Amino acid sequence: MIILFGVFIRYDEESDTHWIEHRRKKNISTNLENDFYYRYPSFQDVHVMIFVGFGFLMTFLKRYSFGGVGFNFLIAAFGIQWALLMQGWFHHLDENDWKITIGVENLINADFCVASCLIAYGACLGKVSPVQLMVLTLFGVTLFAVEEYIILELLHAKDAGGSMVIHTFGAYYGLTISWVLYRPLLSQSRHLQGSVYHSDMFAMIGTLFLWMYWPSFNSAIADHGDGQHRAVINTYLALASSVLTTFAISSISQNNGKLDMVHIQNATLAGGVAMGTASEFMITPYGSLIVGFCSGIVSTFGYLFLTPFMEKTLKIQDTCGIHNLHAMPGVIGGIVGAITAASASESVYGKEGLINTFDFKDAVANRTVNIQGGYQAAGLFVAIAFGLVGGALVGGILKLPIWGDPADANCFDDDVYWEVVVGGHMMLF
Repeated sequence: MIILFGVFIRYDEESDTHWIEHRRKKNISTNLENDFYYRYPSFQDVHVMIFVGFGFLMTFLKRYSFGGVGFNFLIAAFGIQWALLMQGWFHHLDENDWKITIGVENLINADFCVASCLIAYGACLGKVSPVQLMVLTLFGVTLFAVEEYIILELLHAKDAGGSMVIHTFGAYYGLTISWVLYRPLLSQSRHLQGSVYHSDMFAMIGTLFLWMYWPSFNSAIADHGDGQHRAVINTYLALASSVLTTFAISSISQNNGKLDMVHIQNATLAGGVAMGTASEFMITPYGSLIVGFCSGIVSTFGYLFLTPFMEKTLKIQDTCGIHNLHAMPGVIGGIVGAITAASASESVYGKEGLINTFDFKDAVANRTVNIQGGYQAAGLFVAIAFGLVGGALVGGILKLPIWGDPADANCFDDDVYWEVVVGGHMMLF
């Protein structure tokens, strides 16, 4: 990795010491125009989501908190390095000197890329080895870079918050890997698959960090100005709506009217996932509430009915329920994005606003909103296809008996890969 960085990676014009010359050449009057000041606050928010939000969300298992937050750390640290290279080769390679220039926006996109692998990890949580996770991330980042290039560059679909590129791809990638790695005797470790009071509380910390920072996630790479502003508002409202919906459905679904912490930890985030694609669009505030409402219903019912069905009938052992939090809301987000794009009009957006929102410039300057809606839908199918096909191929590789994965009876237990302190003494396993 160090060698590849030495050969290819360089600072971009806004992070290089020649910035002052660039300012003079472009007639930029102040350092505040540097992209750092626009993007770094969002980068930090997204960074917290990746390392703290996703990490602690995976600590709900009673004996797998080290693995949940620790391996999340490992995947993310490895993935962002490989992502800077892969995304750089596809998006930022200078054809003159074959170098990749990076700035703060590249760091945000690397975090986005890693998010898809962390989503996939959620389906395999507790059942795979650290080496398998590294392989999953290596191929996952590579597949992400390719499908992202196809969807955003070739199809010119808009997906600022990644409902399609990040969540749909990552979820189906992880679900397919879990299907290939199906363990018929996983019931041997059934007693470790549940949570305890304190592990659920730690997981709820992850939920709250994700919930608070999701508006930054969906707006981090949106256009400066109204697009970024609108993405924050739309995401904020969708998240709030999904919380109320989840609490209501969770309470109604229980005979005694009590709440299920699994629903509150996960389905309350569904609105943020579903709003990713259309976050920049003029979906209206009440439209955002509707998206959050629908995604909250779908996600909560997914935990109630689909997760048991998938394990029993489809042989998919989805530890974290990523199908309910990322796959279905991600598909909803892709559909909402396609419909919203196809129904856009000059009377609502304004002529310049329509061009700016959908980047109807250069090769796609003559594209109509109906055609854009079609390409948005095509982007959703590309994300699903890459997740399913890529997951099947990578799952086949991970199924080889060379990776040191835990036995069925030892899944969901930190003892296999971690030194665990028990009763004040270090236990070596």
